[in-house]
Parts: sequence; C-alpha cells; structure tokens
Amino acid sequence: MLVGAPILPTRAEADVPDRPQPPQPPQPQQPPQSLHPLALELLTPPRPLALELRVHGVHGAPPDELLGDPRTVRITGDSTAAVFRRAADVDAEAHPEWYAGRPVVEAYCWSRLTSGNGARALWLLLLPFMVVNLAHWARPAAPATGPAPRAVRAYGVLVRVLALSLTLLLIAAACEVALDLLAWQCAGSGACTGSRSWLGFLEPGRWWGQPGRRLALGALVPAALTGLLWYLSNRTWSAYESQPPPAGAAVPLARPDGAPALGRPGFWYGRRIVARLRAAHTAAGLLIVAAAVAAPTARHDRRAGVPVLEALGWAVEALLAAGAVAVAWVVCRRGRTEERADHRLDRAAVTLLPGSALALLAAVLLYAGWSRPGWTSAGRLPGDFAFGVLMLGQGCCVLLLAAVAVRLYRLAPDPATALYGLGGPAIAMLGCALGGVMSGGIAQRVADWLDGAGGAGGAGGAAVPAPPVPAPPVLLSWQAAVLPPLLLVLALLAACFAVRGVLARRRLAAGVAAEYPGEPPDVHRSRRIAGARAAAALTDSAPWFVAAVSGITLLLGAGALAGAWLSGKVPGEAARGAHPLLETAARAAQDAGSWLIGLGIAAFIAWGRRAYRDPAARRTIGVLWDVGTFWPRAAHPFAPPCYAERAVPDLTWRMAGWTGRTGGRLVISGHSQGSVLAAAAVWQLPPQVRRRVALLTYGSPLRRLYGRWFPAYFGPGPIAALHADIDCWRNLWRATDPIGGPVLPGSRAAAPTQAAAAPPQAAPAAPAPAADSVDRGPLADPLAYGRSARYPLPAPILGHFDYQADPAFAAERDALLARLAGPARRARSAAVAASVVPAPGPPATTAAPAPQASPATPAPATPPAAALPAPRVSKEPAGPEGSGGPPGTGG
Repeated sequence: MLVGAPILPTRAEADVPDRPQPPQPPQPQQPPQSLHPLALELLTPPRPLALELRVHGVHGAPPDELLGDPRTVRITGDSTAAVFRRAADVDAEAHPEWYAGRPVVEAYCWSRLTSGNGARALWLLLLPFMVVNLAHWARPAAPATGPAPRAVRAYGVLVRVLALSLTLLLIAAACEVALDLLAWQCAGSGACTGSRSWLGFLEPGRWWGQPGRRLALGALVPAALTGLLWYLSNRTWSAYESQPPPAGAAVPLARPDGAPALGRPGFWYGRRIVARLRAAHTAAGLLIVAAAVAAPTARHDRRAGVPVLEALGWAVEALLAAGAVAVAWVVCRRGRTEERADHRLDRAAVTLLPGSALALLAAVLLYAGWSRPGWTSAGRLPGDFAFGVLMLGQGCCVLLLAAVAVRLYRLAPDPATALYGLGGPAIAMLGCALGGVMSGGIAQRVADWLDGAGGAGGAGGAAVPAPPVPAPPVLLSWQAAVLPPLLLVLALLAACFAVRGVLARRRLAAGVAAEYPGEPPDVHRSRRIAGARAAAALTDSAPWFVAAVSGITLLLGAGALAGAWLSGKVPGEAARGAHPLLETAARAAQDAGSWLIGLGIAAFIAWGRRAYRDPAARRTIGVLWDVGTFWPRAAHPFAPPCYAERAVPDLTWRMAGWTGRTGGRLVISGHSQGSVLAAAAVWQLPPQVRRRVALLTYGSPLRRLYGRWFPAYFGPGPIAALHADIDCWRNLWRATDPIGGPVLPGSRAAAPTQAAAAPPQAAPAAPAPAADSVDRGPLADPLAYGRSARYPLPAPILGHFDYQADPAFAAERDALLARLAGPARRARSAAVAASVVPAPGPPATTAAPAPQASPATPAPATPPAAALPAPRVSKEPAGPEGSGGPPGTGG
C-alpha cells in the first residue's frame, strides 16, 4: 500500500444501507430548504443507473442536436430508426458511479421513417388514402357495453367502404385517361393520331386499330398502376409495420370499462387486416379495369348479334358481378383484431381473390382482342355514369357515417370532442374531395394536352370546323367549376380568423407587461408576445374551419352531380341562354376551375420532384406524414405506411429490455409528436416495467389535437387511464405553443404561477387534483421581457420548440427520476439530508415562493424543488426483474 494513500471503503461497505455517510456542506447558491431532488443522491448510497430516453417530434432532429454533442454512437437500431448516445456514455452501465446525480441521455431518432429516401415524395399521390384512413380513427368515444359495439362496427364498415371507393376512383381515373381519352377517342380519330406519330400504330385499319384491341392495350396502364399500389403496400409493410410487440407486453388491466385501446397487445400489429384489405383493393382495381374493357365490348356484341360473343359477354359480366360481391364481402366482414397480436392470414382472401381477379382480367383482354371487323369507336365511353355513381355513393356513405357518429356521440357525449362527434365524417369528406380533385385534374390535364391542336383558323383568318377532340366526362368539368366558389368561401373564412387573431392580440397585449414586474413596458414587445399567443390560440378554431370546408364541399359536390346528370353538358354550355350574369359566371367558373386544377397539378408535380431531390423539402413533406401516418392502416391498405407500428415496438423493447437488465430508473421524454409515441409506448409496457418508468411530455398535442380529433383513443377516459397506470407523469406547455397544451382537463384554468407560488399544503383538497399533478404551465415565454444582466440580448419567443432550453425541463426530469426511487428511498434521503444540513428555518415543504413571483407573473424558470407539486407516485414500489432482456437492447 502506498504511504499516504487514502483508505477507501470497499464496495460491500459502501452498499451497507444504514452506514452513515460523511457530511457534505451545502452548495452556497442553494439554501438547505430547496435541495435539488437529485442532489440527495450524492448523500445516499449508490443506486441503479438512471436513463432519459428522448423522442423528437415533427421535423425530426439529428442525434447530435438531441444529445448536445457532435460525437454520438448508435446503440441499437438500423439506418431508418435507431437509439443514440454520446460517445462518452457508451459504457455507462459498467460505471454507474460516474453518473450519480445525473441520468444517462439517449435519443431515439425516427425521422427517416417518414422522410428517408426520395421515394417518400411519391407518397403524395396517396394523400386521399391517408386522409380517409384518419377518418377511421376519428370516431367518437363510446361506452363498452350496450348498443355502442354495433354502432362502432357500422362506423368501421362505412369508412372501409369509403376507402374502397377512393381506390376505385383512382383506377377509374387511370381508365379514363388510358382507355377513353387515348385508346377510344384519340386513337379512333385520324386528326388526333395524325399529329402524334407515336399513336400511329393505333390508327383504324391496322391490326391494333380495332377498338377492342386498343382497349386491351390501354388496359395495361391502369392494371400496372394497381400492381404498383399492391407492391408498395406489401413492401412498406415489410419495412415499417412488421415489428411484433414484446412477449407479455401490454397485459390488459382488469377494469369495468376495459383496457384502453392503445394498450391492447395487437393494436400496433395489424398484419391480418392490412393483408386482407390489400387483397380486396387489388382485386377491386383489377375488376374495374376488366369492367371498363368488357362493357363497350359486350355492348357491341349485343348490337352485332353474334351468339357466341354475346354469350361470352354475359358470362364475363356475371363473373365481374360475382367478383364485386366477393370484394364487398371481404371488406365488410371483419375489422381489426386488437386483443392479441394476430399473426394469422386469411389465405383464401389474400391469395385467391386477387389471383382470380387477375385471371378474369386476362380473360377479358383476350375476349376484347377477338377480331370484330367493322367496329369503330365514336363518342365517349360511359365515364359520366361511372364517376357519377362513385360520387353519389361517397356522398351517401358520408351522410350515413355522420348519422352513426351522432349516435355514438349521444351515447357518450364529451364537449371537448371536435365538431360534437362529426370530426370523422368531416375528415372522410375531405378525403373524397381530394380524391375527386386529383383524379379529375389528371383527366382534365390530359384532355387539354390532347386538345392542343384543336380548332385552327383557315386561310385568311376564316374559321374552319375543328375535328372532334377527346373530352373528359362532363361531371369532371362540373367538379372543376365548383373550385372557385369553394376557394372564395375559404378566403372569407381565413379573413374572419385573421380578424379574430388581430382583436385577440390587442386584448392580450394590454396585460403582457404586467406579467413581468419590474420591467418597463414596451408596446412592440408586448404586441409580439400577444401575437404569438393569439396565433397559437387559432389552433382551437381549426375544427370549425374543417367543418365549413367539408360542409361546403358536400353541398357544391351535390350541385355539380345534379347539374351534370340533368343537363349532360359542361357548365358553360348548360348556362347558355340563361341570364347574362349567370351565363358569364358559369363560364368564368368553368375556365377558372380548369386553370386552377392545372396549376394545382403542376405545383403538385413540382413539389414532389423537388422533394425527391432535396432532403430539406422532403423533411417538410415528412411533417405531413408525421401527423397523418401515425395511425395503422385500418381502412385503406394503400395509404402511406404507419411509422408508429415500427416506432412504438422499438421504444417498448428498449424500455423493457434496459430496465429488466439493469434494474434502473427510466424517464421517457417526448416532444410534440414524440410525446404521442412515448405515451403509446408506455401503454404497451408490462405493468411491472411501467412502475419503473416516468413520462415527461412537452409541447404535447395529446389532448389539444389528438384528444379532440381522436377521442376514442386519446379522450378523457384513455388519458385518465394512462394517468392511473403510470407512476410519474409531468407535462410542460406554453401559451405561445400552437400545438402543445395541457393533457388533463381543467389545467388551462389554473393561474400561471399556481404550480410554483403555492406550497403543497396550500393546494385545495379537491377530490380530483389530477391536473396539478401532471400539467405544469403555462411556462413563461419569453423567459425575459426586456434586457437584463442575465439576458443581455432579447429573449426569443420559443413557441413550440426548444423546451429543453427552459430550466423547468431539467427540474421536472430530475424530480421524476427522484420520485421513481420509491417512498422508502426518499425517506432515507430526507433523513440523511436532515442529519447533514440542519434546517434553521421553517420546513422545506412550506418554503415561500421566490421573491419575484406574484399572482400576475408567469411561473419562474427554476422554482425550488420543495415548491414543485409532487408527481403522484406508485402505490407499490417497483420490484426487481430478471436480468434477461429482449434481443437488440444491449447498451
């Protein structure tokens, strides 16, 4: 032994729980009454490691930004989604004594799930499918017993039927372009093919010139589109959604009203429903292509009177009808299975249905390619009838969906639900409108392109009759004509909301300076702060904006359908001879709508092309997918993939594996959309793991957006169940945040300084103080009103971002980790602290607030630990678990 070397205690001696620790002097800048929660760890024997798992929100963030260190190491995961640590913290589990008083920080980065490679830009074509899939999850909450289950099933069936109609609409638009405009109208006109040499082989008189053969050749385009959709759905399932949950996760709790839906073992594993719907939608697409080819062919054979071909035509139509019945049966028969991770597949539906539809399509193409001399194509294919039936069916389904939603809402009313339960039908209406505009816009643009060499002037300026040019269905022109009045109404609504925002800013600006006592008033500074708060408050008016858009779209769509079917002409021709003002308005609406659709399609293509090449633009589009593709594909299998079916199992495996292997404490902190992922992952944890995990959310849309639009899954009931299941939970929010807000009802009514200024004994003994035990806010934003020694430069208005820059973040995280230690550990820590630092004054639990605080000021940035309302702790301490963890969780 070296002379003079200090004699250190052995590990066994250090682990003796009752051995007194050497006293340590208190920090000079922190009085004894307000010891930091984690500072007590320095005065007590070593405990297991503490871990903070951060989950970023929309827009994503690289790991070096999340961890605040350019040197990061991937602990587990792949190039798509992974967990990172600082390079210095890689072997933290081997040296827990190095991290006494502070947690190890990890970051789960999932942004590449929605904005990875350039192929994500092609998902823009699937936007209507994503919107209608959201409508499935936006149903109102319903009681678990009584007539509600039947209404829930009816709601799901109607949304799946609407989703199927959107697939048919997209394939019908492809058939309109490839079969009607090109193969039927343009190829049957010598004037159209004469100016386009690449269509010369389709001229009448050549082998491919017969209409049936042209239709068979053109049918390859929509059939290939259907195959592409099937391929993308199957491939993205394998890449994103095929992650099974951990064994034994999310054990349903015995409650009178059942476990929350997001806590069910099979919620994030929808293999069976996606495979079945994918087969049904693929078969439906192939069948509608076959019907588009078989209908004009069979009609010609019946007119020609050829017995064999006429019989074949009837047989083909009967098989098509049988296929349609089979598709409808598969779509309507069964919904999602959430009580367990269902690994089974309906082999008959998944294999036989699309295979039979493909074989039938091949037979129809052979039937149409049979030689029929003398058959010529004239006029248009019956696209008006097909699009009209689809549009009418969608409108009826939306109205039925609204009736079911109203019934569900009346069974379990909640005033916080968006549009009193009609949020789902409104979203479904928007999806149908997007599908109609996109499909009609493509057909209109192709028709205008083929009409480029339309009418021409004769010699000397004399007009000559122009040959007939390909024209889209009349209904598509009526749909384009309703766009200008719709945009006018939207502009008026936007103006109204802007005026409300200006008035709210003036009202709020008068009291901003009073919230920062001792600061000289600054009119411009107050207006900027009030403007940020007023703009953030506009989010709460979004449901009524969506309601107005959906209602006006439904009315204008009904008028367009009636005008197209009653007149059979485009709006400008239908209004000919009417009042001059009406005729001028109809022509102006038709022309303006056509140009608007053209500009929209051009901007859509340009945006997608830029996103394909530019990662920054792709991340912007990824924000749309961050919100829209959180939910599983329960209604439409061709929607963009659900990233949460990969992210939630990732987080669940990491938390369960790390806590089981180390026995440590873990706080999962999520920002924005990351807080939704964090809450969903905590729901999936086994109860024994959940008691060792704390949840810290900030800028969270759990109640403000998800609770209003998806009340069956994030409404007051499920959120209260999560609050009851988890040991510790704290939520931070700001009044300037347009997305985040309190997560429990009643929090917004609390004074800004209630959490910091009032000691715990002053809290009212109300029977439900849940809001005070979870939500802390609104936080001060900006942190300083003017310049000071601490803030020599103007403090920025942070809004939705940079919550970690607020000292309240670290204070709440450390308090949660301290609470996870259990009541016995806290009692020992308090005893050691009392023996080390005698309290000359009043107890710490009755410490007065900071001198700067006042009823009119926001919560101070760093309140004393004793002044913080304690998060609710578990009723029983977390027990030890086995050391074996799931694979892939080594850290």
